[in-house]
Amino acid sequence: MNVAPTAVSLPWLALQTRCRYEGFVAKQLRHKGYQILLPLYTCRRRWSDRIKELELPLFPGYVFCRFNPLDRLPILVTPGVIQVIGIGKIPTPVDDAEIAAIQTAVQSGLPRQPWPFLQIGQRVRVECGPLCGLEGIFVDFKGRHRLVLSVTLLQRSVAVEVDGAWVIPIPQQLRADTDPASFRHANP
Repeated sequence: MNVAPTAVSLPWLALQTRCRYEGFVAKQLRHKGYQILLPLYTCRRRWSDRIKELELPLFPGYVFCRFNPLDRLPILVTPGVIQVIGIGKIPTPVDDAEIAAIQTAVQSGLPRQPWPFLQIGQRVRVECGPLCGLEGIFVDFKGRHRLVLSVTLLQRSVAVEVDGAWVIPIPQQLRADTDPASFRHANP
């Protein structure tokens, strides 16, 4: 018996889009029946006569889509899609935990913005508030505390404002045990 995989079992993949086509691509793929994630943030832009609030993509040039990587032709022929992100011609899924963290940050309603990708810094776990359970890098920027969440595949990050009392540091020993780099060094 050949059973089609459910949407939940399919991996999240990152699609590179043409510049400023993220919304158009997301709409087209939703219309085709795909599950899409296009995380947005609100920013203020100044024109000569007014200030306007705009919703822009947290990951400019990318849309996340859940689909079977072996059946990617309907995705690739969608206007505005450049490629499926991967290694060579093999699509690489985005880590489910990273997608879940981005979804939680967007649903929290807390202020957020794109952020430079970080790999080093104090890693923390949020213990209370709408982001409870998430892990990320804790930074202080312009007097405000932020939790930086990263999508490793894209080498991009997002910063979400948090209360400093919500977070606790993750001990270095725990990180070394779960860090993929520690496995690379242990098995040369």
